[in-house]
Amino acid sequence: MSDLIVGIDLGTTNSEVAAYVDGRVRVLGPGETKMLPSCVGLSPDGKLLTGEPARNQQLLYPERTVRSVKRKMGSLENVTLGDKVFSPQEISALILRELAEWASHELDQRVGRAVITVPAYFSDAQRTATREAGMMAGLEVVRILNEPTAASLAYGFRDSARRTVMIYDLGGGTFDVSIVTIEGDITEVLASHGNNQLGGDDFDDLLVKRLEREFHQQHGFWLSNNHQAARARLWWAAEDAKKRLSSEPHVKVREEALVVQDGKPLHLEVEVSRLEYERLILPLVESTLDSVSKALEDAAKKPGDVDAILLVGGSTRTPLVSRLLQERTGLEPRQDVHPDLCVALGAGVLASRLAGHDVERVLVDVSPFSFGPSYLGERGGAQYPHCYRPIIRRNTPLPVTRTESYYTSYARQTEVRLEIFQGDDEDALRNILVGDFLVERLTPVDEPNEVMCRMNLDIDGILHVTAIEKRTGKSKQITITNALQAKSDAEIANARKRIEDLYASREPSFVDYEDEDDMESEPDEGPAAEMETEPASDFQEPAGSNGHVVSMESPEWAETRRSAVEAIQRSRRLLDSMHQEDKEEALELVQKIEAAVASHDSSSLRDAIKTLEELLFFVETV
Repeated sequence: MSDLIVGIDLGTTNSEVAAYVDGRVRVLGPGETKMLPSCVGLSPDGKLLTGEPARNQQLLYPERTVRSVKRKMGSLENVTLGDKVFSPQEISALILRELAEWASHELDQRVGRAVITVPAYFSDAQRTATREAGMMAGLEVVRILNEPTAASLAYGFRDSARRTVMIYDLGGGTFDVSIVTIEGDITEVLASHGNNQLGGDDFDDLLVKRLEREFHQQHGFWLSNNHQAARARLWWAAEDAKKRLSSEPHVKVREEALVVQDGKPLHLEVEVSRLEYERLILPLVESTLDSVSKALEDAAKKPGDVDAILLVGGSTRTPLVSRLLQERTGLEPRQDVHPDLCVALGAGVLASRLAGHDVERVLVDVSPFSFGPSYLGERGGAQYPHCYRPIIRRNTPLPVTRTESYYTSYARQTEVRLEIFQGDDEDALRNILVGDFLVERLTPVDEPNEVMCRMNLDIDGILHVTAIEKRTGKSKQITITNALQAKSDAEIANARKRIEDLYASREPSFVDYEDEDDMESEPDEGPAAEMETEPASDFQEPAGSNGHVVSMESPEWAETRRSAVEAIQRSRRLLDSMHQEDKEEALELVQKIEAAVASHDSSSLRDAIKTLEELLFFVETV
């Protein structure tokens, strides 16, 4: 008997197989995703379809296709495909057999033994049905493994410390949350809760309805069941939009000739922002938090008792999920193991150990640092030009691409300086500056202009930053080759000392601002290309990050603000030596400066600064 044992995640929406290869556990299979849609069908001519082909025909031939059969496991409910009847175990066996063939082809040897995962809440009947499906597929089922346990194995909690961990699993068709304790090789499930009728498919349905409403609004035409092909296209478009909105602030959905009415093709073109999408799905995501509370209550645990939250399932990529979980628990959820593949990788870890390999955890390439631009925002009730929120967060698997939107500070602004920092502090100046570049020749419009910042961090640690003007598609890029190079202790100490010195000398002011002239900045690590016009179809569409409107400050405005700070600080140093009339005039000018900054009146600000500087020159020379 071969010592090869594979791990299989038999999922509701997608399934995967993993095995020990070349010293590490990895997911096997063709294509980039390595995921097999858990879908089986019979084509109109009676041929068996498994995976993607079956999924592609599901909306057109629902009576000849089945998906989400995992929900029927352990029941006596049969599945009808055309004129044939199957048990849930038989449908699952077809999926398992396809996965085994994937692994056999890649490993060049027959796969006969497997560890198969199931939800923690599965009953004995459901577990028995899963084992039977494996046997029908020609597999010896070595172990039935709880999915939360598989997730914990993928993350590698194997030391002697006892931990309480929350596994939040939001997949395409089901949701469950488990509270587990992990100590060494022992994982104990304390409580589980969830909803086996809630998942990413429900998010898709909400987006489809949004697109249908938009189509009706544009053309006065409702899509009905007689327009199966058009509805299928909308479903694919909604799913694609959902995925893109996980990393883009907005997407544009374009479907040409969705239907033809009276010989005229009717098109759909609509922009959907992440903010709008998150509003659509908010009630569903909030319902998962009810399950989180119930699971904690059943486990007799409080949020403060939880040491880590592990995100599992592709739908957890939606930023809203992490944000709400962090607000509820105070913990930042972990997603440093691929959420779609996490359970399969964990099953592969156990399978590898059972086959005699010493595997501690899944090896993944992640970013050790967070990256993002500084921007003009509010801190402590005042406008501050060095606010910071990461676009790419540390422990994100590589490669990764993320985009967020920012806005210029005032009307007709034509350039902004983009400064990219490495770190997690909300004050950009407390992080490490890794590169900066000037974005010029923006369109002079009469309202804040949207500029998107796209960051791509590749597997080699090279950071590509692109600024894109949304309305024109103009872009400019910088390549930072040493983004992941750790800073020396001396560099970090110098940066901290520089910041502390600046803060120590800081005068209370309307501006929460530091003098950039005193800052040491690292040089540009790569060429910045000239602004080029990209075709409109080549760029992603807009939306503010989490609904926040933030602004990037122009170099001219920044310089004027610096002059204002210097003038105010000089006036405060000289107040005690001024005559009463000069003191009153100086205080009045300071108030004018503050008012001009608040109203973004650059002309009045420059005039007030000039008058104050003239007064101070007179005071200093008397």
